[in-house]
Amino acid sequence: MEPLPPPDAQFPSEKSLSVPQKKIHVLVGVTGSVAALKLPLLVSQLLEIPGLEVKVITTERAKHFYNTQEIPVTLYSDDDEWQLWKGRSDPVLHIELRRWAHLMLVAPLDANTLAKLANGICDNLLTCVIRAWDLSKPLLFCPAMNTAMWEHPLTAQHVEQLKGFGYTEVPCVVKKLVCGDEGQSFCTASDSFSGPALPLQERNVPFLA
Repeated sequence: MEPLPPPDAQFPSEKSLSVPQKKIHVLVGVTGSVAALKLPLLVSQLLEIPGLEVKVITTERAKHFYNTQEIPVTLYSDDDEWQLWKGRSDPVLHIELRRWAHLMLVAPLDANTLAKLANGICDNLLTCVIRAWDLSKPLLFCPAMNTAMWEHPLTAQHVEQLKGFGYTEVPCVVKKLVCGDEGQSFCTASDSFSGPALPLQERNVPFLA
């Protein structure tokens, strides 16, 4: 597999400055919750919003739940981080992605990654991007897990820890899960969440009129 190129973080050329730049870079993170089944739908809905450019970071476990061929944007995973960097002058992918993005949306955020983020663990591409995240930029997270996991007292602590960092929780909904139980999952437009629900204007995203 050929290494993916780093995202273009360069400023627009002088010629392009004469045309208003409306592109907003949204970085989507997907983790190993069954709700990752909805990633293709989420990405397609985001792409319907004029002016958005989308890239996706996936954990390895998340790949189990969706077909990568159904993702119409650049998809980064742990292998890309290591294949890109060969020497001291090479770009570091998690830093390049952090620079590229104006906003990050982690959906779904499983219990494992939630615990990692709350405790500062950064052992894959996604968690490294978030550990290096510019806290002046919005980061939204959508928890999704079984009810038994959601109701564990650690979950509330971890969610509050992330909110204490300045991240924004997108509340999950109670619905029937794949396992048959009712539990917490994130929504898409087919439920009640859609791309326009992203609080872009309220969060002062650059280049938004």
